[in-house]
Amino acid sequence: MNAEAVNPASPGPVTPGATGAVAPTASRRKARARIDLRRLGRAALLGPAARGRLPDAIGHVVEAHRAHHPDADLDPLRRAYLLAESSHRGQMRKSGEPYITHPLAVTLILAELGAETTTLTASLLHDTVEDTDVTLDQVGEQFGAEVRYLVDGVTKLEKVDYGAAAEPETFRKMLLATGNDVRVMSIKLADRLHNMRTLGVMRKEKQERIAKVTRDVLIPLAERLGVQALKSELEDLVFAVMHPEEYERTRELVDENAARADDPLAEVADEVRRVLREADITAEVLIRPRHFVSVHRVSRKRDPLRGADFGRLLVLVQEDADCYAVLGELHTCMTPVVSEFKDFIAVPKFNLYQSLHTAVARAQDGQVVEVLIRTHQMHKVAEAGVVALGNPYAPPSEEQTAGDGERVDPTRPGWLSRLLDWQRGAPDPDTFWSTLREDLAQDREITVFRPDGGTLGLPEGATCVDAAYAQYGEDAHACMGARVNGRLATMSTVLRDGDTVQLLMGQDPASEPSREWLEHAHTPAARIAIQRRLAAHPAHEPAEPEETARGPVADAPAPRPSADGPALRPASADVLVDVPGATVRLAGCCTPVPPDKITGFAVRGGVVTVHRVECAVVARMKSGGRPEVGVHWGDSPECRVTLLAESFGRPHLLADLTEAMALAGAEIISATVEPPDRQRVRHTYTVLLPDAARLPALMRAMREVAGVYDVSRAQPQPTGA
Repeated sequence: MNAEAVNPASPGPVTPGATGAVAPTASRRKARARIDLRRLGRAALLGPAARGRLPDAIGHVVEAHRAHHPDADLDPLRRAYLLAESSHRGQMRKSGEPYITHPLAVTLILAELGAETTTLTASLLHDTVEDTDVTLDQVGEQFGAEVRYLVDGVTKLEKVDYGAAAEPETFRKMLLATGNDVRVMSIKLADRLHNMRTLGVMRKEKQERIAKVTRDVLIPLAERLGVQALKSELEDLVFAVMHPEEYERTRELVDENAARADDPLAEVADEVRRVLREADITAEVLIRPRHFVSVHRVSRKRDPLRGADFGRLLVLVQEDADCYAVLGELHTCMTPVVSEFKDFIAVPKFNLYQSLHTAVARAQDGQVVEVLIRTHQMHKVAEAGVVALGNPYAPPSEEQTAGDGERVDPTRPGWLSRLLDWQRGAPDPDTFWSTLREDLAQDREITVFRPDGGTLGLPEGATCVDAAYAQYGEDAHACMGARVNGRLATMSTVLRDGDTVQLLMGQDPASEPSREWLEHAHTPAARIAIQRRLAAHPAHEPAEPEETARGPVADAPAPRPSADGPALRPASADVLVDVPGATVRLAGCCTPVPPDKITGFAVRGGVVTVHRVECAVVARMKSGGRPEVGVHWGDSPECRVTLLAESFGRPHLLADLTEAMALAGAEIISATVEPPDRQRVRHTYTVLLPDAARLPALMRAMREVAGVYDVSRAQPQPTGA
């Protein structure tokens, strides 16, 4: 029986009118309370109700539900309450209260968050199958398949043991239930919130055990599901149990601030209202007090705390465009702290959160006031997350329809979809549990951009390995490298918020991931996919590139040196020189070809070397007093050029590359391949083209060979090299 909760006199904060928030006095400031999840208490009236009439005991639930869903059919709630009350009649909580007060309180929490009628119906019945003689079949017959499914899911979660040995399989089941319908987890989280409120007379060790599981698993899940109102109160309740002394010190700080005569937040709020009124922008400006844990975190960064540190301003508008209009006015008329700006509207967080974050400094004393700007709908989702998105089986509203007409599934935010994908691939419960704990421990996310304009949400500290598996799933086994912000990067490169990542993919579907990637995989999706692939092919190691195993190329279709000397063509007919009878040689340091701008210098033996004008050697010779010789291109279109190709090592790469060059009309004069470095291979080719105009097409053909990520002209050597 889920009746361990005993006493509403919780050890945690019980500030009226705010969800786990510090509530300033009404006379000092006009504050919009967070969603109120505490109103029921022990006020439920348990007497009989006339047939067809709503029982007085669910009056608070009905009032909260109608505020979000004014046209809802309330008859299922009436019937669910009557069944729950009659089934639980005679059962008592340890506090001595009738047990029905628990499902009523849980249902009120969800009603305040905006849950739809089916969720509330299942919430009223969530303990009946576990604790009474009511069966799932009876629930299904009276309330339908959806309610039956939700009650069954919650019942399975209630039966699990939270002991350390049982945790892996416990939470695998939780996520399986959540994945099919996130409303199961919504009910579970509300159930845990009410039980955390009523830990009062339990043994200290039991309080700490429940608080620890809440802290390690359920609070991060609430964060990922976007239920901020519920998460904030759970944090404060856990804080009170796990760190009672620090909690009391924080409470004292809050009380001291409430007693102050001045209120910088109220003053800045008035100034913001004036600025927006003059700009003719309709907006609601409210003070949003910080909850206790948030105050504690700020106090660890700044000591002593100032008045503006105890809350933030919340600006609510009607349309997305109004958010940016408000931002523009604040940054124009007030002193912005630019480093504090974040745009979670253009790039929403992984838990559906959208808002603009900024900060302004008070002119009088420089106190920094944080400002959140969002629409009313964004605020609803920010507070209630997936709970606010409604019934996944109902016809979609405009808010739940993507721009291309496809439905946005409210039960599957991006993080949950990714999590379900990798948990199915986990080889065993222990692996699943360890990776889940690591994932839940990541409380910050970065956004990286793909070249096509799409985005990837990754945890802070993620690498190119993680980006590959986030974008391509198990096809990422064929990834051969990446470019970060246009530059070649190793797969171990740690990504930063706002980076642009281009993943370089091979064409071989049988490609194997490198075992080294496990050291650089930061996400469960990447780690589990790599482990599963390597486990399926334990004896297979990625093959060394054919050419790099032997050093310089031995099998290239290049001309061999002969008894007559090297197979090199001077290409002297391509260049005309102002020195009669001089022999012309194209410099190997910069390999000029038409239509490069060129210059020449006389060297020993009556030879004139021709360089590109930007070559570093040119600057060195001119600084040494060496006179330039006039040179220009002749009529012959033939040219010789040295190209550098950079690639990832793979079998048959050299054969594919040289074949592509031959098809592009290039005659390879010489070719060398340097020993591989971290799976990267550097090739140098000197080729003869019948026409310099073919050079762009040749370089393009080389880049299109799988595994080749860059081709460039031989660059001039640095001065002094």
